[in-house]
Amino acid sequence: MPNWTKGTITKKQVWTDGLFTISVKIDGVKPFVPGQFLHLALPGEPNPDKPDEPQRINRPYSVASPFGPELEFFVVVVPDGELTPKLWELEEGDAVEVSDAGVGRFTLDKAPDADVLWLVATGTGLAPYIAMLRTDQTWDRYERIVLVHGVRHHRDLAYSEELNWFREKFPERFRFVQSLTREEAGGCLKGRIPGLFGDGQIEKAVGWECTAGTSTVMLCGNPAMLDSMEETLGKRGMKKHRSKSPGQIVLERYW
Repeated sequence: MPNWTKGTITKKQVWTDGLFTISVKIDGVKPFVPGQFLHLALPGEPNPDKPDEPQRINRPYSVASPFGPELEFFVVVVPDGELTPKLWELEEGDAVEVSDAGVGRFTLDKAPDADVLWLVATGTGLAPYIAMLRTDQTWDRYERIVLVHGVRHHRDLAYSEELNWFREKFPERFRFVQSLTREEAGGCLKGRIPGLFGDGQIEKAVGWECTAGTSTVMLCGNPAMLDSMEETLGKRGMKKHRSKSPGQIVLERYW
């Protein structure tokens, strides 16, 4: 089990009903690498068999910010979940516990060098990429970066203002594409990410190609997207990156 430290919510950003980001002031979390996750916890029901032992409801969340005195967590409410409906009810000043050490291997340390870094996500799988984009190391290492974010509805998009800021700061180096599966909206592609890669729409929108010789692709989110993207990229000669078998794909399954 994790070791716990206390945190206080300093800000709550609601993107749409049931989709939000909380900023948590913490003291005691050890330095971690963007892309790793921490656990959030709230008190659970007392256990009569262990009356002196604190009970917690906890789940892992990729951190949407680099290590610092305040950390961001990008959360979607699972209606029948134990924790997320309780997190949704929290406001500024409320307490939450945070595990004290980052975990996970979905980091740029585990990704190969390339001319173009593709950050591909569905839903809250966007979180680790926001953390990565906020660090100088990412921009120092990769000459060009593309972020692709797929959701169902336009209202489900998040961090758009910040992504536009990156595009304005790095006009020759950064592109981002947002796609919707349930509706059409200006500035967004319509369809699922694997299909939009397969027929070339994403690369046309970006103006850069995704090839085995030029690109590293990170995938995070819905397992169906991950499986389909592996197949789509595999047709281009791209494969999972492993230390003993170098490739171009690094992925993180969210469930």
